[in-house]
Amino acid sequence: MRTRKQKIIRFLLAICILFALAFTGLFIFRDSLLQKAITKAENRLATDYNCTLTIKDAQFDGLNGVTLHHIVLVPNQADTLVAVEKVKTSVDLFQLFTGDIQLKELEMKNGFVQLVKNKNGRNFDAFLKKEKENNNESEKRNYAKLAYRLLTKALNLVPTNMTLHNLSLRMDDMGRKVTMHLNDLNLEGRQLQTTINVQTNTFNQNWKIRGMADPRNKTADLRFFNSDTSKIKVPYIDERFNLLSSFDSIHVNVSRIKMEGNELHVDGYTSITNFTINHPRIAKKDVIIEKARFDYRFLFGEHFVAIDSSSKAQLNAIKVRPFAEYKTEKDTLYTLRLEIPKMKAQDFITSLPKGLFTHFEGMQAEGDFDYKLNFQFNKNNPNALVFDSKLQKDGLKIIKYGEADLDKLNTTFTYRAIENGIPQRPIVVGPSNPNFTPLDQISPYLQKSVLTSEDPSFMSHRGFINEAFKQSIVKNIRTRKFARGASTISMQLVKNVFLTREKTLSRKLEEILLVYILENNRITSKQRMLEVYFNVIEWGPNIYGIGEAAQFYFQKKPADLTLKECLFLATIVPKPKKFMWQFDNTGSLKGYANQQQDFLTNLMLRRGVLTSEDTIGYKLPFTITGRSRTFLKLKTVTDSIPVDSLFIKEMVY
Repeated sequence: MRTRKQKIIRFLLAICILFALAFTGLFIFRDSLLQKAITKAENRLATDYNCTLTIKDAQFDGLNGVTLHHIVLVPNQADTLVAVEKVKTSVDLFQLFTGDIQLKELEMKNGFVQLVKNKNGRNFDAFLKKEKENNNESEKRNYAKLAYRLLTKALNLVPTNMTLHNLSLRMDDMGRKVTMHLNDLNLEGRQLQTTINVQTNTFNQNWKIRGMADPRNKTADLRFFNSDTSKIKVPYIDERFNLLSSFDSIHVNVSRIKMEGNELHVDGYTSITNFTINHPRIAKKDVIIEKARFDYRFLFGEHFVAIDSSSKAQLNAIKVRPFAEYKTEKDTLYTLRLEIPKMKAQDFITSLPKGLFTHFEGMQAEGDFDYKLNFQFNKNNPNALVFDSKLQKDGLKIIKYGEADLDKLNTTFTYRAIENGIPQRPIVVGPSNPNFTPLDQISPYLQKSVLTSEDPSFMSHRGFINEAFKQSIVKNIRTRKFARGASTISMQLVKNVFLTREKTLSRKLEEILLVYILENNRITSKQRMLEVYFNVIEWGPNIYGIGEAAQFYFQKKPADLTLKECLFLATIVPKPKKFMWQFDNTGSLKGYANQQQDFLTNLMLRRGVLTSEDTIGYKLPFTITGRSRTFLKLKTVTDSIPVDSLFIKEMVY
């Protein structure tokens, strides 16, 4: 009778024999399995992607090694996508059997990947089509599992030891060509190093990559820099988008990719030095960020993707704590919170990117401040938008202004509008100009009309209106374009007097900061700001200031303007050069123009800005009488006389 010990031994022996037989069978039929896998790949590429994959030779080397020769992937009726002379790798036999492949070693030489777009289309279009939707809704919405699965599969395809020789990535987008060629890349003992030659239609550089890469432990620490002392230029986007950008070096670190409970954590940091960017929509000159670093923690949950609040961003001496989240658990929510901890105002000024805030160069400040922004947008309920911006000051004071001399608002100065980069005729803002009109000599109706239509709370706000920003954001998101701004009179004044009309990011950011300084440092009074505003803004073609406008439209002085005339002037402020389109061919206001003025009048009546006595005579016929009338497309006398009448008149004579 067998003992229990003997039974266990026999059982283990049977298991070992079974595994040995299975392994032997797997070893014997491994070439068949390899050919089957290749055939499956060929069929899928042909069926799903309309491509032809050919592999001239495929065989096992040793126990786990696989060598492929002359691999070519060609989309039908398009340029070759991939061509490689030799690929040698090692694959675990059981992984090959299960399909969960994890590469250990990889050797690849003499080949290229080629992305081409021409008049016939793109040779990679088939690979951009959407995958079939997953019927399991909960799985589709589980961002943590989805991200972890994708990252794991991608990293499993990165071998722990790798040698690449004479390989290229080629891109040709309608003649915009980029070739990134590496002679040798080595990854051994987690250490990676390579040099990449980058050639475009505009430059030729050699980039170096050095550092640590450990795909199995999901960590990396890599540095990108140029082989000489010049900056790395970013290819393709200079020709494609007219965007020039370069940098000294980039440091990328991934310290952890790990599932913790139902959340995926991705931690690390990235830094860049002397990042330079140039584009007409950003600024007129190079914008330079000397040092920037982002210590990140990305979180993926079942229903959300987020940048955790423990993340830190730093721009020179400016430190920011961000939190951003996209959440779909109930409603689709977009959340952004930013916090700048208490810092010295002077450090903030000197840390601003060079070239982006030219009017602040040389500015000096004292005191400290901190800042917080809270923004949330509910896609299913846009009107519930949250926009809360708070600046806390501690002895904050500007003691020296930069290029923008804000003190000039209190003196006589010369204003020159800029149109398409060309300075217009000089306008003296002061008593020496006969058209200059002090505020107390401007019709109260005009002041009330313009304030109501442009900035009702001008006399009480500090340059910005949070509610206006909120409504502007909601409107722009709904229309998916910049359909509404939130400019106050303070912002319009700064834009006209100190800045240009160029539509750049630089100009808009400078406008915001200059308005804050103007409104919060008691540089001038609200009355003086309004007076300058009325005397510098454009009221028509080459018409600047209310003194010129009153003569141009009505042959009057600003003090003598009627309510109806003031309403008209207020409605053309947004588009003064197009005033003529408000009139028909008889010189009368069109219906929509009358409706616009009626709306403004009723609004002022409801707010108590006007009384019913102010509107006496409001319905009397309105017309313009000054030189502006020559801009109207009026019907001539002959246009109004019937043809028969002209014929009879000619017969009589």
